[in-house]
Amino acid sequence: MERQGQVVALLDASGTFFKPARDAFPDADDGDWARAALLDPGAAGPDGAWRLDFRCFAVARPGGRWVLVDAGVGPAQGPGADWCPVPGRLPQALGEAGIDPADVETVVLTHLHEDHVGWTCGPDGLPCFPDARYVVQRAETRALDPADPVWDWTVEPLRRSGQLHEVDGRHRLATGLDLIPTPGHTPGHQSVLVRQPDGRDVMITGDALVHAVQWGNPAVTYAHERDPDTARLSRRTLLTEAADRGAVLATAHLTRPFVEPVPAP
Repeated sequence: MERQGQVVALLDASGTFFKPARDAFPDADDGDWARAALLDPGAAGPDGAWRLDFRCFAVARPGGRWVLVDAGVGPAQGPGADWCPVPGRLPQALGEAGIDPADVETVVLTHLHEDHVGWTCGPDGLPCFPDARYVVQRAETRALDPADPVWDWTVEPLRRSGQLHEVDGRHRLATGLDLIPTPGHTPGHQSVLVRQPDGRDVMITGDALVHAVQWGNPAVTYAHERDPDTARLSRRTLLTEAADRGAVLATAHLTRPFVEPVPAP
């Protein structure tokens, strides 16, 4: 288990993406790929496959409470079962970290893609974190098609239980925790800044950064970004803010959970 101060990395799953890496990042050139191979060699699978992790993060709070950022791929029946490496192991990872689901006071959802909401609720429609508020940008829920499986798995049951909290724009979640809009991957994508008075700040990126090819060259677009131009701007802005703060990046899909905002040449 890896941690950066009060931020604990929780590996839910690892697997191979459903399309080759070069198809997922079609505008990356040979130089971009050469650098990515040095930055994250574990992501290079056979025959051009993209190997990736599916990771959540827990942030320690006063009084033994926790904030969870993202909810992984979920159980075998989850909304991402068609392409995600389900079932995930987030419940076991939480246990290994000594985190009781009842002690999770907030679940921040960076966005509403299947591989980030799997453990929000179970197949019975009940929230996996019974005492938590689930926080998402209002722009994200507004943009989600009610026919999307995430609607019935996450949005509807959390609204029914009164646990879905929608926010607008940059938002102070708690002392030392800021939600930062980073749209483009999805309309309401957000990242999380963790301010650590006794250590380096941590920027939890969500899918503003999904592969080392974008870490090495933030201009590289991802084929599944809703708005590539906006995503590119968000990525550059996020990496600049992290570098200016001297913050560490906490990544959802690289095979290393914590990396520098500006990779070494």
